[in-house]
Amino acid sequence: MSQSSFESSKPATGGLSIRQLDGRDPAAVARWEAFVAAAPAATFFHRAGWQKLLSEVFRHRTRFLYAERDGAIVGILPLAQVKSLLFGNSLVALPFAVYGGVISDDPAVATALEAEAERLARELGVAHLEYRNIDARHADWPTQDLYVSFRKEILPEEEANMLAIPRKQRAMVRKGIKNGLRGEIDGNAERFFALYADNVHRHGTPAMPRRYFDALLKEFGKDCEVLTVVDTNGIPVSSVMSFYFRDEVLPYYAGDAVAARELAANDFKYWELMRRACQRGIKVFDYGRSKVGAGSYSFKKNWGFEPRPLHYEYRLYKSEGIPQNNPNNPKYKLMIDTWRRLPIWLANFLGPYIVRSLG
Repeated sequence: MSQSSFESSKPATGGLSIRQLDGRDPAAVARWEAFVAAAPAATFFHRAGWQKLLSEVFRHRTRFLYAERDGAIVGILPLAQVKSLLFGNSLVALPFAVYGGVISDDPAVATALEAEAERLARELGVAHLEYRNIDARHADWPTQDLYVSFRKEILPEEEANMLAIPRKQRAMVRKGIKNGLRGEIDGNAERFFALYADNVHRHGTPAMPRRYFDALLKEFGKDCEVLTVVDTNGIPVSSVMSFYFRDEVLPYYAGDAVAARELAANDFKYWELMRRACQRGIKVFDYGRSKVGAGSYSFKKNWGFEPRPLHYEYRLYKSEGIPQNNPNNPKYKLMIDTWRRLPIWLANFLGPYIVRSLG
């Protein structure tokens, strides 16, 4: 039985109970979703659908904790165990997410949820517990300072958004428009995946499995969307999968053809997404996470977005330091160089077996 398919309860102080979400129970899922929709600090990555995706696509054991008092949910903490021979054993809130951690406006509730997470971490024998917090919570915990997020208001008028883009970047957007590029909303992940898989292969990193993107579209429906940019001949040159949450849009996975650079397709793509979001009344453009100093970091700053540090906090049990399972780690240089030389079909076949353990 999947770890996501049962519900358990543990008493806590003050009439509080800590439970685990039963993903098979529509009523339980609806209650979780209602809490996430109303909680100001919640993010798209706190939604209940991630439990199903992590369990069914990646076979990770999930522990989606929630605190209940007087029949009402008053806090949540979604967790998943990522265990592999190559990258170790961890409990994370939440794998494949840029944001995570506990959500509650009651400090006592947040403390109770985190105490249960620590108990689970010891029970599972993980090397570390990781919270992908937006704001700092544990000043005495080791913190990963590698990542920042970029968020900016979407103005009500389309032209105002264009003029808010710094001059040099705005010129690139106008170049894409002049080149006759156009954006199309896709009903499936086919064109997106072809561009994404080729793109990450050129960078020497494994691709997520195609079925993961299909599952995202199925699970989140209208809140998950693929925008593909095509040239004047209708050939796809750039694509992005975005998440919508309340009044925000978050472009999350993307890919470009080699020809995209000359056409300014990547620049046009994000403008087209912003333009469409403006028309829908979306208020915030969340450019997501970037590594400090990476190419994507500079690209987002060129759009006039300012970085905000993310506070990824770690409770270490068996690790001597924060794990560095990212391409910046020098020990992965040979692996990255080798991966680039693999035929694309082989990389796409092997990739899912590796990437599921990266989280």
